[in-house]
Amino acid sequence: MEHPVFSLSTRPDRRILSYTHNDTEITITPSVKGRATIFDADILIFCISQLMAALNAGREISRTLTLTAHDLLIATRRETSGDGYRRLRDAFERLAGTRITTNIVTGPAEDPLAITHGFGLIEDWTIARRTRAGRMVAVRVTLSEWLYRAVLGRSVLTLSRDYFDLRRPLERRLYELARKHCGRQPEWRVSVGTLAKKSGSASPVRVFRAMLREIIAADNLPDYQLAEEPGDLIRVTPRDMVIEPGEGPLLSEATLEEARILLPGADVHALAAEWRRVWAATGRQRLRSADRAFLGWLNKRKS
Repeated sequence: MEHPVFSLSTRPDRRILSYTHNDTEITITPSVKGRATIFDADILIFCISQLMAALNAGREISRTLTLTAHDLLIATRRETSGDGYRRLRDAFERLAGTRITTNIVTGPAEDPLAITHGFGLIEDWTIARRTRAGRMVAVRVTLSEWLYRAVLGRSVLTLSRDYFDLRRPLERRLYELARKHCGRQPEWRVSVGTLAKKSGSASPVRVFRAMLREIIAADNLPDYQLAEEPGDLIRVTPRDMVIEPGEGPLLSEATLEEARILLPGADVHALAAEWRRVWAATGRQRLRSADRAFLGWLNKRKS
């Protein structure tokens, strides 16, 4: 989820993408049909959700799954028309044709000397049954060993079901990054340049920035809210931690002055806003004394 494996383009993307961040290296090589897209990834998300459900129920799993095509389309909120089934087949072909070379290790490493892995996103797929009209009914999918080890190691994150309603590729990618880097923290800040690199966007930074502003204005992301800050920064905040102006526990001026003494030079209003987000995230409990609760939080933060 952290690395830009999937294409954000709605047209066949046949570029070879090489990405390096800290000690992580990844190269994605597409087939003649193009690199797997962020919408193709819905198939992997569905497969992983099936495997995780089985693991949580204590059932045995394998990296080969038999799926009902109609269930997959419904779960990922796609059309169930003939065209929907055709696009599903195209997605399988792009997933099977996209090759990954990386030093990222998932789950327990089988070979402790291995430093680089090469694989496809899925190993193979088969239409197990067809209707008389030719539509696929059941599909067998074999995930790559690399991806399967990530499931066994439970190195996966849950996604909001509303994720599948996002129609802009960049919106989907921003949600993934927010889920990965922000999670349940009060906030995550990232520069526009770093965000552009992490997203895998091929657009110049100035164009990427303009697209970000459109997405911020639309405010469609599930679970998270984005805001632009001075210094070309983007702040990501979980929605249940968002406090509207004037909302939340009120603090006295005496308490704010005491906060300035506790943390000289700090922006006490920013600290108060952060405390209110934490308060919201922990259930918005009723406080006997907001002032004492805030100062107690500050003292813990200081230590």
